This record gives sequence, structure tokens and C-alpha cells, in this order.
Amino acid sequence: MSNNQNNPNPDGQEINIELTEEIAEGIYSNLAIITHSNTEFVVDFVRIMPGVPKAKVKSRIVLTPEHAKRLLTALQDNVNRFEAQNGKIDTREMPIPLNFGGPTGEA
Repeated sequence: MSNNQNNPNPDGQEINIELTEEIAEGIYSNLAIITHSNTEFVVDFVRIMPGVPKAKVKSRIVLTPEHAKRLLTALQDNVNRFEAQNGKIDTREMPIPLNFGGPTGEA
């Protein structure tokens, strides 16, 4: 089963976008690592789990610089709307604890 959405592209034509059930479930990520070259931006979405010293990249998205900037603009617009409804998001820089506050292993 799939969810189809019709969205206009910049030229005003509609594009049929298909969203499968598997993709619609999403992938949880609590860390994004962004790198770039002169031709592309690479965003690796990572899931760090408590007590696990190794983290896996769960998804990698490669974007052109133009699309990266469009994504930045769209994210900023959505964050602004979210904060207008729910209040300011706290973004204090905090180190990522490798044990997430859970028990530490002993040998």
C-alpha cells in the first residue's frame, strides 16, 4: 500500500509523490553528521543507543548545494511555526553522554 501526494514543482506542474508504508514508518535518529564538497552535501542520520559504544548510520541523504539550501529554508520555516505554537525549543549545547545516564559496564 502506498500514500500518494500531489505536490506542485517550481514549474507549476504537479508531481505524484509515492510514500510506501515502510518509508512512512520513518527512521529514528538522534544525531546528524553533515559534510560537504563543492558539489554536494551529505547528511548521515545516526542512532546512538545507551550503553552501546558503536553507532550506526541509519540513513544517508546526498543533496546538491541548491537543495541543501532549500532544505535549510524549509526546516527554518517549520521550526518557526512549531515554536509559534509550542514555545521556544531549548538548544543548549550539551555533550552527548555515551552511556545516556544508564549503568556503565564493568569488566
